[in-house]
Amino acid sequence: MNVRIILASRSEIRQRLLTNANVPHVARPANVDEVSIRDALLAEQAPARDIADALAEAKARKLSAKFPSVLVIGCDQVLAHHTRLLSKPATPDEALEQLMALRGDTHHLYSAVVIYEDGAPQWRHVSRARMTIRDVSDSYLSDYVRRNWDSIRHTVGCYKLEEEGARLFSRVDGDYFTVLGLPLLDVLSFLSSRGELET
Repeated sequence: MNVRIILASRSEIRQRLLTNANVPHVARPANVDEVSIRDALLAEQAPARDIADALAEAKARKLSAKFPSVLVIGCDQVLAHHTRLLSKPATPDEALEQLMALRGDTHHLYSAVVIYEDGAPQWRHVSRARMTIRDVSDSYLSDYVRRNWDSIRHTVGCYKLEEEGARLFSRVDGDYFTVLGLPLLDVLSFLSSRGELET
């Protein structure tokens, strides 16, 4: 393989962020049992940031074993609302239920990145964004989910800040790229320090 960087993700937005930043890479999904990892850590009462980090590491480690001498970027994002972690919605009704629980309140997004090479971790980072959703009406939320279901169904929190989801928020504290699921500036700094990117 000639490419030096693999993104262990099927996320279109993460791929687009790297492509737009002119980072040569290929995307290969890492099929790990995220539910089992998450449930085991929840049973141990692990904090949300540690769960995001562990999931990102599992993805990077799995692909690194298959592709030696390549930098493998594993990513994951966890949404924490008080003591509850939210997952991607399975149905529009579940998406609406999640948004109704989040409205008028603040939650946190943890975006983790772990980079492996030759089966060993080389770098890791977890960033956090503090998100406050407006007290929007039931009717708007219902219409929002109906209009955007195909787009939001694969996102934690059932919104995309880069799309109509921006209208849901009254305040966002944190890095925009963190909200999108990849702390891009931190990743670029690491890749530059390793000589993978021209600076």
